[in-house]
Amino acid sequence: MLDAWYATAMLAMESQRVIELRMVKLAWGGLAGQVEAQRMVSEKIGAALEATGTLLGGGTPEAVIDRYREHVRNNVERLSAPTHPNGH
Repeated sequence: MLDAWYATAMLAMESQRVIELRMVKLAWGGLAGQVEAQRMVSEKIGAALEATGTLLGGGTPEAVIDRYREHVRNNVERLSAPTHPNGH
């Protein structure tokens, strides 16, 4: 039980960095902001479907949290990477 609480708390804290990075990208607007907004929505839908499949397949909530943390980690890496001046 404590492990699940810890993982959930970590997910909440780690997600804050993705939120920050995405808000900056969205605030700058342009094509990069539009692409990020579309990507964000499709990622949310995909993650929800993945979580549903995990739970329906007998997976645990902890497994879902661990997978969400992987998604968050990947987004932090992607959004933190230096970009070309024209957004590519």
